[in-house]
Amino acid sequence: MLRNITVPNKLVKKVLTRSFASVSTQTVTLVPGDGVGQELAESVKAVFKAAEVPIEWEQFDLSGHVSVNDDLMKETLASLRRNKVGLKGILFTPVSRLGHASFNVSMRKDLDIYASTSLIKSLAGVNGRFNDIDLAIIRENTEGEYSGLEHSSYPGVVESLKLVTRYKTERIARFAFDFALKNNRKKVTCVHKANIMKLGDGLFLRTVREIFETEYAMSGITLNDMIVDNASMQLVSRPQQFDVLVLPNLYGNILSNVGAGLVGGPGIIAGSSVGREYAVFEPGCRHVGEDIGGTNAANPTAMILSAAMMLKHLNLNKHANRISNAVYRTIEGGQFKTRDMGGQNSTTEFTKGLISSL
Repeated sequence: MLRNITVPNKLVKKVLTRSFASVSTQTVTLVPGDGVGQELAESVKAVFKAAEVPIEWEQFDLSGHVSVNDDLMKETLASLRRNKVGLKGILFTPVSRLGHASFNVSMRKDLDIYASTSLIKSLAGVNGRFNDIDLAIIRENTEGEYSGLEHSSYPGVVESLKLVTRYKTERIARFAFDFALKNNRKKVTCVHKANIMKLGDGLFLRTVREIFETEYAMSGITLNDMIVDNASMQLVSRPQQFDVLVLPNLYGNILSNVGAGLVGGPGIIAGSSVGREYAVFEPGCRHVGEDIGGTNAANPTAMILSAAMMLKHLNLNKHANRISNAVYRTIEGGQFKTRDMGGQNSTTEFTKGLISSL
């Protein structure tokens, strides 16, 4: 038996999805996000309820338009610190509003959620540019161009600092190599621009090589490196050569979106951002979908598969596999497809089809 309870509050809405047959229920912070976020979150909650997943949602309906000093923003960060695990949609960050700090950047820096993973994988039933892509893009999440260190030294002149440290490069390198080993991947490609940025990207490349040579040389995986502009061309022309890519922040953000375009769009790319203490699972392609928000047309696949990754992180492997397999069966069956996959079904219809596949 399932019980769904909504507790209204000025700052937080809790939604309990509880299976009384389970040993314990785990609380997870839920941030639906902007654009299509609410629809995608409702889809995940419906699937979890149908699958009797022992999760209690602590939901925060915040928007990226709001300042990071807003009370709701602070409460959301407090919830993530308390629960350690979150599921998040994509939050909008204004382009032209000076002084407006991105919640995404603040969250990752404040909680030291340093490793972002985007899974770029062809799905049976989705017509992408290629049909045999299966790669992981791992980016450092807390420094690089996203350090937020900018100032105007003279009218008409802006200096933006790109921060690269050996310590943070060492840990993202280890994360990428460990990810390859745990997931039976054979090759890691370090993407950089060390031919021009000899100090910053040079440090990133040298550190990745040193970690490999001293700790992973006998592991069975191989390491190569590629300049970012060449990697961009190679990704769209022969993506099958890649297995795991490890990159600084900005390069990883760009190539994740390029990869999404190759396999069918942002609606099918699962992802996560993790650190030593905290983990936030979110679609691997940062696309808000403001133009279709509220139209019930969005593809919930990326959000659901990210939620399945979260369940594996919580050692709920049976639930995770059941849900992800239902997603794959639903898409491959072809009866339920949203517009981005070449169909005409709504978010709600796709979700109901997936639940019937459970």
